[in-house]
Amino acid sequence: MRADAIEIEERRLEGIEDIRDYRWFKERHRIFPAVFEDRHHKKIIDLSAGVGCAARRIRDQYSTDIVCNDITPTCLKVLRKLDLETVSFSIDDLDVPFPFPDGHFDCIVSLVTIEHLLNVEHFLKETSRILAPGGFLYISAPNYGAPEYALKLLVTGRSFHDPLGPVEDAYEFFGHIRYFTYKTLRDYVTSFGFTLDTVYIALPAGSSRYQALYERSKLLALSYRYLMWTRHHLLSPRWASEPVLCFEKGPGHAGRKSRKVVL
Repeated sequence: MRADAIEIEERRLEGIEDIRDYRWFKERHRIFPAVFEDRHHKKIIDLSAGVGCAARRIRDQYSTDIVCNDITPTCLKVLRKLDLETVSFSIDDLDVPFPFPDGHFDCIVSLVTIEHLLNVEHFLKETSRILAPGGFLYISAPNYGAPEYALKLLVTGRSFHDPLGPVEDAYEFFGHIRYFTYKTLRDYVTSFGFTLDTVYIALPAGSSRYQALYERSKLLALSYRYLMWTRHHLLSPRWASEPVLCFEKGPGHAGRKSRKVVL
């Protein structure tokens, strides 16, 4: 991960002392731990856990041991304030393996992280190594083939993220160095010995952005939710802006096709 991305993330998080100050709660956070279904995970690591939006929900609503990894000082401070177990190591250092033995976890969560990494092959090899056979990886990245991104590029001629725009947009411009689509992320992760089990797509419901829209206009918010409900139920996951892909380590169950679940 580039040093300037860490620096701009610290600027983005300036003034945040507590998770209640965090303004970017996303739908991907909300659907945890519902995405675990009946898999009964016992040992989980959240790689690049941020301020713990997903990890806190997992800890509070799911019976498991969870450890959170991050390297950003503000994130570590907020995670520790939440009494979440933390471990700080770079997941992007080609010369240093993750500090866990083989097969240590049965569940790994990695949300909007892979697009920030220089050494993605190292990341997936190490992720596979510390995951037990038959364990599950929950991973997401922005899907740049989705209309939210592709139409902006085609209609305006501008890039996906604006370095001169709001702090979140500038952060993504500096931080994102890999541009995945749903299909490229699916196929790339599969090439490391994983089998796609389920694709989870989050409806507008509890995110900071949706709640702000709901406060402005309930009718507009509910109409938008219904539109997204229709889109996600009728169309392939390749049209979703940020699906969470659940992979099983290994060949999976012979003959079973992957599922789509809208939450």
